Amino acid sequence: MRSVTTNVQSARNTVAAPPAGGSERRFLPEVQGLRAVAVALVLVYHVDHDLLPGGYVGVDVFFVISGFLITSLLLREARTEGRVSLGQFYIRRIRRILPAASVVLASTGLAAFWLLPEPRLAETAKELAASALYVENLFLADQSVDYLAAESAASPVQHFWSLAVEEQFYLLWPLLFVAWAAGGPLWGRRRAILAVTAGVLVVSLGFSAVLTASDAESAYFLPQTRMWELAAGGVLAVAAARITWPAAARWVLGWAGLAAIGYAALNYNDQTPFPGLAALVPVAGAAAVIAAGQNGGRWSTYGLLASRPARFGGDISYALYLWHWPVIVFALVLTGSSELEPLYAGLAVVVSVLLAWATKVAVEDPVRRWGLLRSGRHAASFAVAAAVVVGLIGAGQMARYEWLQNVEFDPVQHVGPAALGTSEPAGSGDAQLYPSPVAAGDDLPDVWSECQADPGATKLQSCVYGPDDADTTVALTGDSHAAQWAPALRKIAEERGWQLHVYAKSSCSFTLTTMERNGNDYGKCTEWNEALLDELTGEVEPDILFTTSSANNKAASAATQSEGAVDIAAGMNRLWGPLEDAGTEVVAIRDNPRMATRLPECVSLHSDDLSKCEKPAEEAFSNEDPQLIAAEHDSDVEVVDLTDQFCTGATCLPVIGNVMVYRDSHHITATYSEMLAPELEQAAQNALGGL
Repeated sequence: MRSVTTNVQSARNTVAAPPAGGSERRFLPEVQGLRAVAVALVLVYHVDHDLLPGGYVGVDVFFVISGFLITSLLLREARTEGRVSLGQFYIRRIRRILPAASVVLASTGLAAFWLLPEPRLAETAKELAASALYVENLFLADQSVDYLAAESAASPVQHFWSLAVEEQFYLLWPLLFVAWAAGGPLWGRRRAILAVTAGVLVVSLGFSAVLTASDAESAYFLPQTRMWELAAGGVLAVAAARITWPAAARWVLGWAGLAAIGYAALNYNDQTPFPGLAALVPVAGAAAVIAAGQNGGRWSTYGLLASRPARFGGDISYALYLWHWPVIVFALVLTGSSELEPLYAGLAVVVSVLLAWATKVAVEDPVRRWGLLRSGRHAASFAVAAAVVVGLIGAGQMARYEWLQNVEFDPVQHVGPAALGTSEPAGSGDAQLYPSPVAAGDDLPDVWSECQADPGATKLQSCVYGPDDADTTVALTGDSHAAQWAPALRKIAEERGWQLHVYAKSSCSFTLTTMERNGNDYGKCTEWNEALLDELTGEVEPDILFTTSSANNKAASAATQSEGAVDIAAGMNRLWGPLEDAGTEVVAIRDNPRMATRLPECVSLHSDDLSKCEKPAEEAFSNEDPQLIAAEHDSDVEVVDLTDQFCTGATCLPVIGNVMVYRDSHHITATYSEMLAPELEQAAQNALGGL
């Protein structure tokens, strides 16, 4: 996930970090300039990904800077005081981070009430709380593996994940220096702290490489996979205090470091496995620039980074980091687009810079100059108060969300597919929709929480409804597009006394063809289907098998989507044959239309003109359906094509009979699924007639 930013420290470079030349400087203008470079990478990346496809590496540059500066401060305190005070350390963190962050969080939360689409209020409220408590990265890591959150829009506070990573890092890092300072003569034992900090770096880097290879979505946010980047800056601070670099080496280090950062920003993209080993390039680049220090000479990086424009960028970098992302998110909402046009992108940049400058002048500078929040009591009180204020704003958003959800089902108004063929297939414009647009995303079949298998699962799990002594047994197999039909089949089973078995696995079509998921072979899917075939032909032996899956699923061996559909269909036939030989009638359901991304938001914004959320049928069914291809090679299969229950003529509808058809762009609501039970019941009767 790259639509998130990095943390830019709010404090000035006022630590006693010995530079490359050996003399101690309290202000490091080149590091301040490096902050400007990093925030510029992130800003450009977010306003236009195409300009800097790897601009997200700015986060890594900031992590290195932060680790270097904080470690330098801890070293100086240990040397001058003979100890490290945890209390003072965290007071400094509060003074530098919380004032500006609290202003931005509160302002963003209030603006969200008026600017965000109503379906996004709940997630924004949760993320406000997570950001205020500095666990936003953990929240996003959890969301990244949540299939139901695949279409969730980025919240205006999502960028606080990197602040959370830093603060979690600082729960551990100072303890190392507390123990080191208390252990004996400091300067005689520098190798000890160097070894320990280097050990943290190596272990975290190894974990990052392993997890990124298997689960890059989670690895992007977890502190375990990011800790080594901050530790790299810390190790540099420990080592650099005793190293004197030749002038020529510093000159080369500076430019080589900037070149490495630039290479990553220009050549990485959203498909690059990250962080992992790929993050070594921008991390090493940032470390090289810092190690170069005050490198003199003509055309040096110091001259560039210590220039007045660069230092100004560094001065406002933290506030610019805080403001730029909510400004971009709100701009996207106001323009109703998925990316900003050049004019609006430029305006977003200007507004972000102005807000950053104002925040520095009105918030950051007074706190620093007037000595505010220097006592533990005042700092703690401010931290608690800030969290409470942001929490109350989030609670207000959640209350509004809950109120908007509160729509009762009315069989007179909410007729669903019964309205098809009438003059108003969408329903009456005066009626409330059911479920409401804010509740549609949660209108799920029970199987999602009870037996939907995760991508990594191979052990079969199922939901079973109905009596064990039922005369008719029905099974449902496939991916999430199969699971969404469980409410309809469950209703039929309850009315007829049948037993229903539901087997569903995320992104896994019922086929023996090796599928692709996130660019990798989805072998777990093949293992699942092989085990499922054994269970269906052995223990369960259903009379009828309903199966379907997303037409957008990909085959690992195919070069194109069309070729993949043919390969997947062939794998379906290889499963259907043994089932039919065992006496099971197979019913294939054509995949449903695929609508606009985040459809409930569209309906919420355009409730007075739902035509803006409709989609031409030729676009909604843009990919060939493997179920239909497989059925062409098996004349015994019953095909259920419910296109006329989603589309009128050449147009597919988001709302039918005052009922929300979709909970996202391609999954139907449990309510609409249940309303289509008669259509599936007819297919079941046709199949039973063939027994």
